[in-house]
Amino acid sequence: MSGTSLDGIDVVITDFSTATPCQLIAAQTFPFPPELKSELILLIKSIKCNLNKLGEIDIALGRLVAQSINQLIKTHHVNVSDITAIGSHGQTIFHSPTGQYPFSMQIGNANVIAEMTGITTVADFRQRDIAAGGQGAPLVPAFHHQLFADPRQHRAIINIGGISNITLLPADNKQPISGFDTGPGNVLIDGWISRHQQQDYDHQGQWAASGQCNDDLLALMLAEPYFQQTIPKSTGRELFNMAWLDKKLVEYNNELPAIDVQATLIQLTVQTIANDIQRYGNNSEAVFICGGGAHNDYLLSQLQLVLQDKKVATTKILGLDPDWVEACAFAWLADKTLNKQAGNLASVTGAKHPAVLGAIYSA
Repeated sequence: MSGTSLDGIDVVITDFSTATPCQLIAAQTFPFPPELKSELILLIKSIKCNLNKLGEIDIALGRLVAQSINQLIKTHHVNVSDITAIGSHGQTIFHSPTGQYPFSMQIGNANVIAEMTGITTVADFRQRDIAAGGQGAPLVPAFHHQLFADPRQHRAIINIGGISNITLLPADNKQPISGFDTGPGNVLIDGWISRHQQQDYDHQGQWAASGQCNDDLLALMLAEPYFQQTIPKSTGRELFNMAWLDKKLVEYNNELPAIDVQATLIQLTVQTIANDIQRYGNNSEAVFICGGGAHNDYLLSQLQLVLQDKKVATTKILGLDPDWVEACAFAWLADKTLNKQAGNLASVTGAKHPAVLGAIYSA
């Protein structure tokens, strides 16, 4: 799994044949080489590209994914023959589910992965849902339901990656599950501290915690039409990026200390998540966080402050470390694909029907 944060490739080895829904055997994050990461960010940011460069990056990323998988297998002394398949999400470079010809494009060539690992690879999960009229995202709510639903408690699962997404799990199994992207998670927070502090991320939110949220700037950002859209909906870096933030700062037209902008960006993530919980899942009794944002102590404390009586914790207390939930989800989706079972939830994505997701590249 490589998400919108672009903070590395998360590789997990999981077993779904045990009594527990998901047994995590091994996990590791492999960093991007700086040159490849820069090329990916430029590709996503610029929208336009050289086709030769696009093809080369697709292959380079496929090789890196395969090397990372092979390294994890070797490190943990796992026999390749014991691996049923690889579920590879790929790197999203553009997500456009509502255009004239809807699509979602992920790169990281699956032919290369299957060839270099000798393991059957399942990839390209989002396009089938879009072909069926859905958003193609988020796809993790079905896995969240499998792992985290509880008949005694209404729950909200929040993945705070580059973009944040939410899954609302009703206690009553007969009630529909809902899920969607709430908006920016870490993408702007990481981008701003990288620009001003030359750091990849705001460790535990310490820089933001030293600043002051600017309510006028926050209101300007919250006026973004995406936040008022009804569900189903999904988004990505093609909307929420540093150019979007720079435009909002120009509209604000007042000088602000960089540290106060960071504090305001934290509140943007907090408020958009909280607003959507209150709008669509106000009966949720507990909120569980996964993804990189689970390490931002200040963000979580602010979310708890806004949500008041709803308990905020990470998925660790539910039995799965927040760092590995999404990677496990795409392993689970690959398992669904191999068994010709639907992986999407039409109530989440808006698809006309459940669908078997992804393409299979045999070993």
